[in-house]
Amino acid sequence: MIGMMNAASGDGPAGGIAGWATDLMDKLGAPGAGLAIALENLFPPLPSEVILPLAGFTAAQGRMSLVAALVWTTVGSVVGALALYGIGALIGRDRIRAIVARLPLVKLADLDRTEAWFARHGTKAVFFGRMIPIFRSLISVPAGVERMRIVPFLVCTTLGSLLWNTTFVLAGYGLGDNWRTVEEYVGVYSKAVVAAAGLAALAWLAVRIVKARQAKDRRPGAHRAETSERERSFH
Repeated sequence: MIGMMNAASGDGPAGGIAGWATDLMDKLGAPGAGLAIALENLFPPLPSEVILPLAGFTAAQGRMSLVAALVWTTVGSVVGALALYGIGALIGRDRIRAIVARLPLVKLADLDRTEAWFARHGTKAVFFGRMIPIFRSLISVPAGVERMRIVPFLVCTTLGSLLWNTTFVLAGYGLGDNWRTVEEYVGVYSKAVVAAAGLAALAWLAVRIVKARQAKDRRPGAHRAETSERERSFH
């Protein structure tokens, strides 16, 4: 129904992720939008900035209730987040520490500081993380690893997801045939987040390399070995 109507008008999605989401909503209604968002949480490359405005657009066409779209997309977000929380809990703190211990340039002290930070700010990290592309899904994994209490996790996840989903569902509802405008603007936001994360990772890596070299230079005998090597080269 929706797909045929959109194809006839030339304004709606004809394929790709948008077409797939449209098919789900066409067959299942608002629960289809919830299922699409649950899968988006599990597979971050699926863009919520496409699915949510499309759900709003579908509601504007009278094919589903606006309230139902908001409720089901939020339910889908929470279900997906719970699945990732479970994955984090299964991995567990001990396995994470064993992996980190084998990584070059990463120290267990770094992990300890991260754990201490999450213990202090975990609820805020989960709440605000639900409104940051890519991280909105991944934030549930460390919450599971750290065994964050389930009630605060659910509350923060639900509220953060509700704010994010409402913004984009209402945008699609209000924009109507121009719902894809939301995708364009959020795409810029997502690229900025990825770029900032990449720069932060590079800065962290550079600092770790410098500190590792400084620690090597300070090791007993390092200066004497370097001096002896220079003397042999001179002679």
